[in-house]
Amino acid sequence: MPAPLREREARVALLLSLVGLADHAAQRPGELSGGQQQRVALARALANRPALLLADEPTGQLDAETGLEVMELLRAVVRSEGVTALVAAHDNTLLTLADRVLELDDGVVREAG
Repeated sequence: MPAPLREREARVALLLSLVGLADHAAQRPGELSGGQQQRVALARALANRPALLLADEPTGQLDAETGLEVMELLRAVVRSEGVTALVAAHDNTLLTLADRVLELDDGVVREAG
């Protein structure tokens, strides 16, 4: 059963605030930048309070600076929400933000390094 409307609205307001988009709540997706759209996607992914967040190349369509900002935000938000995030990425500069890094090489998963 869905949460009551007031609770859902409060959750949306909280998440938009967490991702820095509280002032953009009335905008349509086409009116947002790529980085803002990624932030909305993060807020939507967290809306139902998941225990695990899977993100496949969440910064793949962003420039390096915006991608780093989105990943820093992802890290901060999942920590504040108590969520585990599993992020697949090819950008090695993002590895510094990870608590743990695994590599997939020819079907074998192992610790990086």
